[in-house]
Amino acid sequence: MNHARENSWLILIGIVGAIFLIGAPQVLELFTIINLTTAIAMALLALSLGLVWGFGGILCFGQSTFFGIGAYAYVVAAINFGGTSWAVVVAILVAAAFAAVLGYFMFYGRVSDVYLGVITLTVSLIFYNLMRRTSGPEYKIGDALLGGFNGINAPPLNVPGDASWILFPEDVFYVAMAALIIGYFGCVWLVRSHFGRVAVAIRENELRAELIGYDVRLQKLILFAVGGGIAGAAGVLFANGVGRVTPDVFNLYNAALIIIWVIVGGRGTLIGPILGAFGLFYLISSLGQQTSINNNLVLGVILVVFVLLVPKGIVPSVIDLWDRKRGRRGQFRRHGRRQRRRGGRTAETSHEG
Repeated sequence: MNHARENSWLILIGIVGAIFLIGAPQVLELFTIINLTTAIAMALLALSLGLVWGFGGILCFGQSTFFGIGAYAYVVAAINFGGTSWAVVVAILVAAAFAAVLGYFMFYGRVSDVYLGVITLTVSLIFYNLMRRTSGPEYKIGDALLGGFNGINAPPLNVPGDASWILFPEDVFYVAMAALIIGYFGCVWLVRSHFGRVAVAIRENELRAELIGYDVRLQKLILFAVGGGIAGAAGVLFANGVGRVTPDVFNLYNAALIIIWVIVGGRGTLIGPILGAFGLFYLISSLGQQTSINNNLVLGVILVVFVLLVPKGIVPSVIDLWDRKRGRRGQFRRHGRRQRRRGGRTAETSHEG
């Protein structure tokens, strides 16, 4: 995709996002807005993996780890601070810091891609089992009881600096949608920067990038930490959308679901994972209203179909199809112009004769 067309698509995405941000609360019911806030949190989570995996080549099976850490850190900080003004910042920083520490040992330990995926998934499952065993009153951080498998209620967002001014669900939607738009365009800026181009070069050929002189491990570590911070922000939005955080944020189902979002939407794009998350979120929500078809079976079929038949994902496949059609039209137009020129020359020759 050329630069001019990329800019056109970015402008279109920005306009659609702004219209959705302003118009959705005006036409949708309250329940739909609350559900949509949760979907936006999932889309931001998918964006975090789309950045790390799609542009850094880091297959992280445990992106749910940073998502869950962000959600829990937000709740614990909000309860202890008596407001959410600094809790959001704490949640993002804690998630990013944990990703940086974990990434340091993996990247500087020269862990291969396969084992990196296994390690991140294992860490997520460790957190899942650990948090389920925190049911007693002794398991608390400051004033915040962790609650074990029952989880912990999430304090609603308040206006920064004023803990008594609680945001209503419609206001939380505005915050969530704005965070998604800022996150998306922030990631676009990052991948277009020198750092992003180096990350893509490392993804394509890590050894060559290292021989050129780039610190491959540091580049991966920074990208991994940024992805962890974005996932932590998604955890904050999820906690506000659902109103409660439980150990299920770390479970295997969620860990696999994030991978499926990126595969379906299209790895190597930023809008693809977002669309994949929205689409599958509402598909699973619809299937949850019936008992005839198992949700996991549907997800399994979708994964197999996309891996075998649409390996690039929806967005890259649509772009390729569009390019092929435009290429054929261009060939037809060029062929027509050549035919007309030949016809004109033939007519001139006949007239001269």
